[in-house]
Amino acid sequence: MLGNMKECRYYTKIEEGKDGGKSLKVRCELCPHRCVIPDGKHGICGSRWNFKGKLYSIVYGKPCALADDPVEKKPLNEFHPGTRCLSLSCTGCNFRCLNCQNYDISQALPSDVNFYELSPHEIVDIAMQHHLPGIAYTYTEPLTYYEYIHDIAKVSHEYGLWNILVSAGYINPEPLQELLPYIDAANIDIKAFSDTMYMHQCGGHLKPVLDTLLAMQKSDVHLEITNLLIPGVNDSEKMIRKMCRWLVSNGFAQNPLHFSRFFPLYKMQDASPTPKETIYLAKRVALEEGMKFIYLGNI
Repeated sequence: MLGNMKECRYYTKIEEGKDGGKSLKVRCELCPHRCVIPDGKHGICGSRWNFKGKLYSIVYGKPCALADDPVEKKPLNEFHPGTRCLSLSCTGCNFRCLNCQNYDISQALPSDVNFYELSPHEIVDIAMQHHLPGIAYTYTEPLTYYEYIHDIAKVSHEYGLWNILVSAGYINPEPLQELLPYIDAANIDIKAFSDTMYMHQCGGHLKPVLDTLLAMQKSDVHLEITNLLIPGVNDSEKMIRKMCRWLVSNGFAQNPLHFSRFFPLYKMQDASPTPKETIYLAKRVALEEGMKFIYLGNI
């Protein structure tokens, strides 16, 4: 079984157990959760498992979804518009969003779904055979299958293909810096501009996401930002204005900002869809605060 997995790049061993005995626990260092994982168990994401004191990515080489998509679907409106890409996903996510659109794979283990067995070189071959100029890591949280996208992205650059990261941006600084040279474009989803809402809605924190945005801003990555507006959660004019003000004051005025409508899904089946008026209000507020390029989704 271990032959079908890959040892994770970012983790530390917890050498000492109770009463000074040897411990097989490890601490994953990939994302801010920093899960402490006992032998035979997995972290929050479900894709990184501890086997006898070593942490492995059990989804490496096991994509559960492959598709030919327009780049605008990511959404990316100002990165090679009109072109298509190979979209790829594995199971797993380090958030628990109540409104998750792809919960059937993001909250699943590899054993729960059908998957392909494809090496990084085989993924690049598929893209090239279908004359697709790039690969998008999307649908779930690609950062949880970090080793796989790192290796694919490195190979794809060797063959002149570009790489797109569609992510919630919940990652620690060191692994992010290692990955950025291989990422050409990214869309980062700001779930809400409130740490309280992040904890309630997703099980995470806002600051690490903002740190990811700032790191990408300093890199060569083409960056676009998404904000899905959910009634009663993150759709107040005050919160939208606060987010846009932060973006402008930190140099993101020229980065495309996508506001999208929410529709009832997953654990929010009883919620109401976002009124179109809210989306139009968000656009007006963003422009007033100095954002230059606003796109509206799910209208």
